[in-house]
Order: sequence, then C-alpha cells, then structure tokens
Amino acid sequence: MKRSILRGTPRRAAALLAAALTVTAFCAADAVARSYPFGPRTRAVNDLGNQYVPFHAHLWDLLHGRSDGGLLVNWQSGFGSSFLPDLGTYLSSPFALLVVVFPRDEIDLAVYVITVLKTACAGAAMAWLLLRLRPGRWWAAGLLGAAYALCGWSLADASYNPMWLDGLVALPLLCLVGEWALDGRRRLLGVLVVALAWIANFYTAYMATLGAGLFLLLRLWLSGLPRRRALAAAGRATATVALGVGLAAPLVTVVYFGTKHAYPGRVTHFTPVATQDLLARLLPTTYGFASPALFVGTTALLLALALPFHRAAPVRVRAGWSLLVAAVALSLQWTPTHLAWHAFATPNGSPYRQTFVLCALLVVAAWHTLSYGVPAPRALAAATALLALVAAVASRSGLVHAYAWPVLLLSTAGALTGLLLLRRAEAAEAAEAAGAGGVTVPEAGDGRGAEAGATTGDTGAVGRPGLAGLAVRVRRAEAVRSGAAATASGGGSGRAAGSSADVDDGREADDGRETGDGPGDGRGRGVGADPAPAGADPAPAGAGAATAGRGEPRAGRAGARRRVGLAGLAVVVLVGAQLGEAAATSAVATRLRLNHLDDYASWGDRQREQAKAVSEADGWPAHRTDPGREQTVGNDPMVVGGQGAQYYSSLTADVLSRTLTALGGGWTSRGRNVQSLDNAVTDAVFSVGARVHSPPDQHQRWNPRDRGPVTVSRQDVPPLVTVRPATAPDARTGVSAFGPSPYRNQELLLGSRVYTVPALTVRTGDGARPARAPGDRPGTLVEAPRAKAAAHRPTIDAQCPARSEVYLWAPHYSGTARLTDSPAKPLTGRFTSDAAKIAAMQRLGTAPVSGHVRIELAPTRTGTVPDGAVGCLDTARLRTAVRGLKATGAEEVTVSDGTVRARLPAGSTGTAVIAAPRIAGWRCAADGAAAEPARTHFGLIAVPLDGSATSVTCTFHPPGLRLGAAVGGASLLTLVLLGTLTAVRRRRTARHPALHPATRPRERITSAL
Repeated sequence: MKRSILRGTPRRAAALLAAALTVTAFCAADAVARSYPFGPRTRAVNDLGNQYVPFHAHLWDLLHGRSDGGLLVNWQSGFGSSFLPDLGTYLSSPFALLVVVFPRDEIDLAVYVITVLKTACAGAAMAWLLLRLRPGRWWAAGLLGAAYALCGWSLADASYNPMWLDGLVALPLLCLVGEWALDGRRRLLGVLVVALAWIANFYTAYMATLGAGLFLLLRLWLSGLPRRRALAAAGRATATVALGVGLAAPLVTVVYFGTKHAYPGRVTHFTPVATQDLLARLLPTTYGFASPALFVGTTALLLALALPFHRAAPVRVRAGWSLLVAAVALSLQWTPTHLAWHAFATPNGSPYRQTFVLCALLVVAAWHTLSYGVPAPRALAAATALLALVAAVASRSGLVHAYAWPVLLLSTAGALTGLLLLRRAEAAEAAEAAGAGGVTVPEAGDGRGAEAGATTGDTGAVGRPGLAGLAVRVRRAEAVRSGAAATASGGGSGRAAGSSADVDDGREADDGRETGDGPGDGRGRGVGADPAPAGADPAPAGAGAATAGRGEPRAGRAGARRRVGLAGLAVVVLVGAQLGEAAATSAVATRLRLNHLDDYASWGDRQREQAKAVSEADGWPAHRTDPGREQTVGNDPMVVGGQGAQYYSSLTADVLSRTLTALGGGWTSRGRNVQSLDNAVTDAVFSVGARVHSPPDQHQRWNPRDRGPVTVSRQDVPPLVTVRPATAPDARTGVSAFGPSPYRNQELLLGSRVYTVPALTVRTGDGARPARAPGDRPGTLVEAPRAKAAAHRPTIDAQCPARSEVYLWAPHYSGTARLTDSPAKPLTGRFTSDAAKIAAMQRLGTAPVSGHVRIELAPTRTGTVPDGAVGCLDTARLRTAVRGLKATGAEEVTVSDGTVRARLPAGSTGTAVIAAPRIAGWRCAADGAAAEPARTHFGLIAVPLDGSATSVTCTFHPPGLRLGAAVGGASLLTLVLLGTLTAVRRRRTARHPALHPATRPRERITSAL
C-alpha cells in the first residue's frame, strides 16, 4: 500500500486490514472444515440452529410484512409469546437488519454473513483503538486487531451465538468512549456508542462495560493526572455510561422483566476449571465447551508475555498492563468475581462468557510491547520460556490433542522469525539514520530502557526509547537540515525549520492529535508528554551541506530497499503465521462442536415442503395451523410458519411452560424449549384446526429412516375466543389448580369429561411386577433389557372403552411404545427424557372392540411409567364438547400484533377465555369498560362477563416498557440540556476568545512501514 494512501488515514488502513484478515481466516477455516456455506457439514449447532436462525427468519417475515404478530406479540410461537424481550435478546443488533436483503430460503446464509461481519467489525474497532492508544505501525495494529477478532472465545463460543459478538464489537468502542472521556471530547458520540452497545446486546455489553471500566482506571493511573482532573475524567465516563444505558432502557428493562417472568430452568453453581485446562486454552487448536477460550494467536501472546521484560517501555506501563491482565485472569476462576462478570447469576451453559475481555487486554498489552519497538532478544527469550512453561503445564490437559503441537511450534517459529526480522529492520533504519546524522547507535541487543528525560507514563512517540526512538530523533534532525537547505537554495516553502508535517508512517492519529497513555489536552499534545523529544537537539540550518555528495543518495536508497525488504518479509511471516493458526483453531472448533453439541440441518427440501403445507392450510386467526410434532428445530413455527405451541427462548414464560407440562406436553432445555403436543383435546382447547404431519427429521441419525410425505390433518375446533361458565369466587383458576393427571387437566380447560383413565398393570419382560419408583414420582420402574435382542419386553395392560383413542403419558420414560393389538395400523410412540428434558404425551392408536389394551415397551434406559399413564379418549364426547364451545364462542375474532378483539353473542355470561397463555402484560376490557389486568383461566387469558357485553378487547403491554420509556425520556432530556449548555458555552467562548500561549508544533514521525 502506498504511503500517499496511508497519509492521514492510518487507523482506517489498520481497520481495513484487520477486517480483511478476519474475514479471510474465518472463511478459510470453514472451507477447511467443509462447513456451511463452503461444504456439506452444517454449522447450525445448538442454539444457532434452535434459536438464532429461527428468530432471524421471524425478523425477515416481520420486515416483509409476512409474520403473524408484530413487535409486541409473536403469535406463531408458544400460542402467543411476548416478542419485544426476544427482540432485545436476539435481534436488536443493527447487523440483524441485513436479513432483509437475503431470500427467505437463504436465511442460514444471512446469519452466516452477519456473523462474519460482526467479527470483522470487532477486529476493525480494536485496530482503531490500538492506534488511538499509542502510535505504531498501522499494519501491526491491523494484525493485532484481527488477533482480537479471531480470539478463541470468538471462534469457539460466539461464532454459534452471534448475539454475543455484539459484545466483542462493543468492548473496543467502549474503551474509545473512555479515551474521549479522558480528553473531555465527543461526549454526545460517547453516549450514543454506549446506548448502541447496550441495545445491540445488553448481556455482553454489561461485561464489556466492566472491562472498559478497568481499562479506564488503568489509563487514569498511567496518565499521571492530578487527582482533581482524574476524578473529573472518571465522572465524565460514569455520566456517559449512565446516559447511554438510560437511552437503551426501553429495551433493557423489557428484557430484564422478561427474565423475571421466564421459566427458571436449572440453577447452576460455578466450578472453576483446572489450571492446566485454563492454560491449554491459550494455545491454538484446543477446544472445550466449559473452559475459557483464551487463544489470541501466538504472536500476540508472545508480545504480551514479553511486556514485563521489555525495558524500552516505562516501568509503570509494564507493571500496569501486566498486573491488569493477571488480575482479570484470576477473576475468571474466583466465584465472587465470576458472579460479578455474569450479573450475579451463573449462566446455563458456558460459564466463561466474559473471556473476550481478557482476550482484549492481552491484545492491548501486546500492542504496548510492540509500540515501544520490537523487544530485545532477551525479552523475547523470556517470553518464549514462559510460553514453553504454559505449554508444559497444558500438556497434562485433555483439551490438548496431538495436532496442537505442530501448529504451536510452527506458529511460534513464525512469530519469532517475524519479530526478529522486524527488529533487524528497525536496527538497520537506526544505523542508517545514525550514519547520516553522526549519532551513536546502541547495540541492537542491549535492551536499554528509557533514556534520561523520558516520563514514567506512556507518552506516545515523544521520548520514545530504544532503536525506534533513536531513529525518530535522527529523522527529525534530517528534516531540519533538509528544510534549511531548501530555504537557502531559494526553493523553500516557507515552513519553519524542523517541520515534518508532510510525512506520516501511519503511527499518528488521523484527527491531528498525538496519542499515548497520557490523555490529550485537546490541542494536539498528550498531557504529560514532553514538548520536545528527550535528548534531541535540532541541527543548525545548512548542516546538511556537508553530506551532499553524489554517492550517498544511492547508498541510502539501497539501505532503504533492504530495510523495506526486511520489514515486508516480517509482515508476510507474521500475517501468515497468524492466519494459519487462527484458521486451524477455528476449523478444529467447528469440527469438534459437531461431536459435542446437537446439530440441525440448514434450510432444505424438508422445510420447503413443510412451509408449503402450512401455507395451504393456514387460516389464522379463524384457527391455528401447527407445523407438527416431528420438529426440525426448537422453533419450527418461526422457520416454516404456522401458529403452534413450540417455542424455545431464554425468556420462555413460566406460565406457558407450566401449563403445557400440566397438559402432558414435553420440553427440553429444562423447560425453556416447549414442544408441540399432538393431542385432539389440546387442539380443541387452543383452536388448532390444521396440523402438519412430517416424517422424522432424517438429519438426526437417531431417528428411524422414514421418507414418507408431508401430510395435513384437519379437525373442527372452537374459535380463538370461547365463553365458559362462571367459576366460584374462591375457586382456584391459576396454573397451581392443575392436578397430577394431564388427562384431567385437559378436561378442566375443555370443560367436559372426555377421558377414561384406567388402572394399569405393568410387567417386566419375564412377567414379573417391577419395583416402584423411588422419590416423588409415583409410578413403576422400567429398566432397559440387558440383552439387545431380548425375547420379551416390558408391557402395560389396561382396559379402555372400545374404539377409544389410546394415549400414553410417560414424561420420564425413554424408548418406544406401541399397541400390540389394534384394529387400525398402530403408531409407534418415541419417548426421550433425561435430566434436561421430558417426553410428551403421544397417541398410540385405537383400542380394539374388546377394550383390552396392551402396550409393548422398548426402553433404552431405566425410566418411570407413572400411575395413570394411559388415557382413553372418547372422540364422540369430544365432538359434542366442541360443538358446545362453538355455539357459545365468539362470532368474530380479529388479531393485530398486541390486540385481540372478539364479538360475542348477545347476553353472554360467565368468562370469555382467549386460547393464549396468560403471560404478564395482558389487559382486557368488556365493551367500552376500563381495561384491567386480565384474569386467568387455568393458564389462559380470561375476561369476566356480566351478560351486557357484546365484545371483549385485550391489549398487551410488555412489562417494563413504561418504566424504560420514562428512564429513556429522562436520559434524552438530560442529554439535550447538556448539549444545549455546551453549545451556549462554546458560543460565548467564540465571542470572547481567551488568549492562549503559542504552543510548539508537535512532532510527526516517519518510517518505511
């Protein structure tokens, strides 16, 4: 890249380089791993396939006007769920809006592109920050920016949790906000950056804010500012964060209250990983789900390890950054600080979600090392010894595989070779400049510290020690001589001697301000920086005449070519080493995730056929269309359409999960991933008039091989709003009123008795009576047969009415179940349960004329068959109950986002029930009466009727929205007032300018690269 292009724009060049390197390594890794979109392997693992892709698909529908619902209510999932908290959790990033430009059937590609763009922007932001902190080589800042973007946390954890990547982008931006607060500049922009970070993803923004706070505290200590000025800077930063978070409050408070109403899931306790596992994650190509992914690249790691030994850097800089890195590393392993990082709640899943903060600090420490010149061989040797010690301890970890060692050796060799080549280039530059200016050059490996006159703080280019500082002083002296000679010959431009404003090596800020660990004073100089480089005396005018011989320029050009060649070779080696190990680490993580986590197929023929079937049967809001029990992912309704029970979110409402569980529904993820319930009674209760039936997902290897067609079944169901008899004033009608039998609970919601629940006889394969289940689960233990080909299997015997539909409810049973004697083709029920999931009730077929039902079990592990597991449905009674509900139900129902309106028959009394879960936020009114919080009818929305109302209207207001709007409005008003006061003050200052003493023009630096 030409210097004319870089002049004045080093940060942009560094940011572009970091983004380019990040995209290259990220995509190359997926190509090597043969992962989507560069190969046949899916990348939709765990929550990426279950949550993020479906939520982005729903956002696509919302932006194109094709969704059932709006910003307030998602009518496609969970029979009607609050959408604004999900929006703030999964979709509030500005990057998410990019889905609108992709085709609907390329939603997986859209999420992939968003992931790559977020990662690249994180690298660009870090590169920009590094050059803001201290001057240095633009390409080195780009290289370290890419190291941050391609850190282990990003590649192993956040790449399939793309909402976390917003925190990766936010951290360097929030550190920039801290820098602006130090200078008292860009206050409005700082508030907007904080607000955007917290809106994009408040969870990781919280962690990034903590990390930026630690960063700012260290910068204040290194600046050497008087206490009053330091406290003022800290106050500005605090006010900026408070106003920014306040602007984001309308979304943040909604998400917060959404978590308070969510199903609690599992309570976990933090257990720190072993030291060898912690250190192993610093190395390339290591992977472990429950350990902190600390990899930042061998080059960055070596430079960070070399900082304590880099005598060219001031002692305070070496001590400050090294101690901060160590302190944050220790905080990962201590329970109180672990809880502080995670908002005082240990998360389900990965317990080290704050790891990206430590990765950022390692990269910043590496930048401080390199910005003072390449460390001396002794410092590099010490860093290499520490790396060897880390590798020795990590070798005892099971996370380090055999292929990690050659990658580590090659990357270490590449990093050391590149750094030594770069040091030789620095030495050659200093020697050449010294030969021209008559300055004594220190030996290349002497490692001498800051020369006399340098400040103890990090003061940028001013007073820069070592070979690089020597070159700076000599170049400035040459500039003075060349300027004087040009003036003497009559060709001068009128510039003052010593001016070098026409040269720029990419180490200066492009806003015309010198940067360093000392905060700026707003006039182009760092606070605490020396006004002139220590020990540099300007050469007298005309001093260059003595070196005007004809042979010297030719020799100088040869030396410059050699210097540029060495530096260029160093760049190639360092970039190659980093790209190689980052791509290898990402490829290994991609492959190993498929072995450790559940995975799901990308959009294909299965989803296309299901979407077509749903679209043809859709009749919302006259009736619901459920996309089916045989799910592909945890949020099928968002992917293929329809309006079903299935819903998976971190904010799944407690009332929804408990209601469906009481009705015999199944779930995974400890209650937050509720599943569709294929049951005629619940279909009538929730107005499911069409249901899609698909063969088992063939992508999942444990499913039976079945490539049958996608079909649709229909049934006559009541409308979405029905009228039920009034209940006694003291009667319990909440979810707590449900009993232990799902069959009786379904009858409570239906309002009619339709089931026969017979007594059971459970026997083992050899005919014996099995033992009773221990604990609080009344039932019978069923054990898996010891031999795979057992002659006899466990059975359940019961007596049902002839021709009734037979259902089996066994939430803690794993295996298959089927009727042995049925007049119709029996169905095979497949049940799966473990510590994190329960199985749903399933229909097995029709009872024979004799009424004797025998169910043959094929358990895969020890489970429980509860008392009352079999239910016999009288379909004639069900049809009668449906006709009654239709006769008294709503004559017309309209649904628009968060509003449901129903026109009722005249004289309706009792309770109007809306077939939607009574989640927090619903308010209802009959006719024109004042709206009140909705009542509950066994978990559903209810409105009391007195016989005079002919309509009911229910509206949804997400909990926390009004509070957040008030806080946001107050923050906005405060920001406007502060902006107005600042503008008035500036106008007064412009009218009465104060006299400022003349300041010396600041130094600019030049370099070959």
